[in-house]
Parts: sequence; C-alpha cells; structure tokens
Amino acid sequence: MMLKAWTRAVLAVCFCLALAGCKANGQHTDEGGEDGEKKAEAAAIPVEVAAASRAAMTAAFQGTANLQAEAEAEVVTKTSGVVLEIAVEEGDSVRKGEVLARLDSDRQRLDLAQSRANLRKLENEFKRQQELFERKLISQDVFERARFDLETQKAAYDIAELQLSYTEIRAPIEGVVSKRMVKVGNLIQINQALFKIDDFDPLEAVVNVPEREMSTLAAGQPVQMLVDAMPGQVFIGTVGRVSPVVDPSSGTFRVVAQFRDPSGGLRSGMFGRVRIVYDQRTDALVVPRAALIGEGSEPEVFVVDNGVVKRTKVKIGYTDGGNVEILEGLTDGQQVVTLGQSALRDGTKVQVIQPQA
Repeated sequence: MMLKAWTRAVLAVCFCLALAGCKANGQHTDEGGEDGEKKAEAAAIPVEVAAASRAAMTAAFQGTANLQAEAEAEVVTKTSGVVLEIAVEEGDSVRKGEVLARLDSDRQRLDLAQSRANLRKLENEFKRQQELFERKLISQDVFERARFDLETQKAAYDIAELQLSYTEIRAPIEGVVSKRMVKVGNLIQINQALFKIDDFDPLEAVVNVPEREMSTLAAGQPVQMLVDAMPGQVFIGTVGRVSPVVDPSSGTFRVVAQFRDPSGGLRSGMFGRVRIVYDQRTDALVVPRAALIGEGSEPEVFVVDNGVVKRTKVKIGYTDGGNVEILEGLTDGQQVVTLGQSALRDGTKVQVIQPQA
C-alpha cells in the first residue's frame, strides 16, 4: 500500500511538472515562437502500464442467500393426553420413526383390550355360524351377517390399536431437533405442535437470479459460498435445481444451491454469499480492469508503443476480480496504460513509471 501511494505521488509530481513546463513555454511564446510549442508537445506524460498476459479466467454469478434445510417437519399430535416422557432435546439427531415423547395411554389401552375381547367373541361366533351354514342349518343371510359383524370388529380393533400408537410421538423424518415446544406434564390437544425437526443434509441456498443469466446456469454447476459466521472458510456445493420460469414481477428466476457439510458447521438460517461458476477458461488473454476506458458498448484501452499511446478498441469477455478478458484488439505482451489515462490523447508521448517489485 505504501509503495502504491509512493507511485501515485511520483505520478502527481511528474504531471504537475509537465503542466508547469507547458505553462512556462506558453508564457515565452513571444520569445521562443514555434520552438516553445514543440517543447510543450514533446513533454511526456507519466503513466503506469501493464502487459497483456495469459491467465485462467472464471465466469460466475454472485448473489446472497440465507441457508435453509432441504426438509423440515413440525411434529404434531394425533390424539390428546398428558405428556409423561420426553425422549429428545433440542440439538439431538433423530432417525425417522424414533420416539420423541410419550403421552398418557391408559384410556387407549383399555379401548384396545375391549376391542380385542369383542373380536375374539365374534371370531368364535363366526366359526359356529360357518359350521351350521356348511350343514345347511342356517340361511345365507344369517351367515353373511355374522361375517360382516366380524369384519366390522376387526376394523374397530385396528382403530383402537392405531389410537394407542398415537400416544408415542415419533419423528416423521430424519434430522436434528431444532425446537421443542412441550414440557412433561403438559396437557396436549389434537394437532398441537410439539417439536420441529430440520434435515441439514443438504442445506439449501435459494438465489434469485436476473433472467439474462438463464441460459448460463444449469443443475450440477459448482457453487462456492462464504458465510459471515465462519469468515475465511469456503464451502463447496452444487446447483441442485433451476426454476424453468421467470417471475414477471421481479424479472428473476430461482436457483437452488445445495451444500453438504460433514463438519456440521453450517446451520439453517445462516447468511451466505454465493458464487455460481458457469464457465472456466485456462488460457485467456487478460489485462487489469483499470486499463479500460469507456466500459460501455465500445470499451477501449491506451496501448503504449515506443513511448507513444494509441487509443485502441477492444472486445472484452469475462471479468474476474481485478482482471478482464480481452477477446479482440490486443496481443500477448502489449502494454496498456493502467494509471494516468485522464491526461492522454491518441498519439500522446508518455513516460512509463512502474512500482518496484
């Protein structure tokens, strides 16, 4: 930084000296005539330059997003009762089907026992009716009624068994318990939320991308992400899904990037800066971005040739950090002005001043 500041100071002093020389020549125009004008024209403008060189270039879209779990579930009860036991706490990893809590189940057990007794009674009665029907001692209607009664009771038994299973609150998905909303002794009503479970593998970042980038982004492309909570760490992921439609109100489409973090450092809700890489070139001709003048539809650079600058139009490609890719207009090794362009015109003589390595 001190070296750069020194260079700028040298450029400023040289520029001022050049201007002072021009003024001095102007004051003595009457005395020197055409000789003074020639000296003013011959004054060299101090500039910094850089050579066009080959380097790797990466094309990427950058945006911001909050991480969110790919799958999340709010666990609710399907029956009412008093909480007798809580088996997990916030931060615990759970498997699908694992018991999270148990409710008072006395009434459901009694209903199941009653239903089981009625089922056995009807099964025995149906067997007797079947024997009588085979001996043609009862009518078809009497036999069918006995069979229907047995099937109805089987359904009632299954319902009682299901109601008993509802007293054990189980995890609907695999993941991590992110929130517990119940305590032991609480009276729970049907459809009351008890837990929240998030599946952090993978985590997703949803980025809204301008529609002009729709042809460049696709599923499977590599993604880099930096999160504020862990500065300096780069997390690598991939594009999981790209929406096929554009939101007409915002002119953007959704891109979902997925990240897997075996270390467990990433968490749902973290804010991240996402960089989606959609193309890479290993041998691109590049110059510093500071060399460009008029970065609109027709960018140009000042090329230095034998101490004289020539304003040259260039066609640019990708921009990566402080460098820009040159597709047309320059060749390898050509020197372009990177500092001092404001005082230059086509054909101006320059003095190259470079910072020491």
